[in-house]
Amino acid sequence: MSTYLIAGLGNIGDEYRQTRHNIGFDVLDHFVSKQSGMFATGRLADIATVRIKGRKVVCIKPNTFMNLSGKAVKYWMDKEHVPIEHLLVIIDEIALPLSKLRLKTSGSDGGHNGLKSVQESLGTNAYARLRFGIGNDYPKGGQVDFVLGRWDQQEAPVVQAKIGKCAELIESFIFSGPARTMTSFNNLDFTP
Repeated sequence: MSTYLIAGLGNIGDEYRQTRHNIGFDVLDHFVSKQSGMFATGRLADIATVRIKGRKVVCIKPNTFMNLSGKAVKYWMDKEHVPIEHLLVIIDEIALPLSKLRLKTSGSDGGHNGLKSVQESLGTNAYARLRFGIGNDYPKGGQVDFVLGRWDQQEAPVVQAKIGKCAELIESFIFSGPARTMTSFNNLDFTP
């Protein structure tokens, strides 16, 4: 049976719940509940395992904090014997507008500490990552407050629509592969 690892990155703790930086957690919460799964506390992460049409999908929300996410990703990849091409990491992305999603199969960490940690732990940047655009509408020096802030009222409908589309993207990644998934999802526009 093929096993996939989907890692949604974020920070644990109520103060980070539903912030822009925790969108990886929110996407996985939606995906797992859609599959009638539930998260439980596991080693280095909250974990939920769901089966979809004969595929085993291990979903993790690392509890190591963002900057050490790679430790959890590496641990669960090794434990579940997941090949690198079956790994998908979900992160927030300030370099993309809120209206966009972008799946890539490799690339730099783009200054994202979660991706930096994953890359260091795996020793490669050749793994799929889903960048969830959060935009960069903040004043100079305000990046941290913006990223760790909550969505505003106007953003909420777009965020919910994108979270739903991300669940479809994850299934497409598993069943159709990254190339076809990029073609189907990377040009979508969620402008309200």
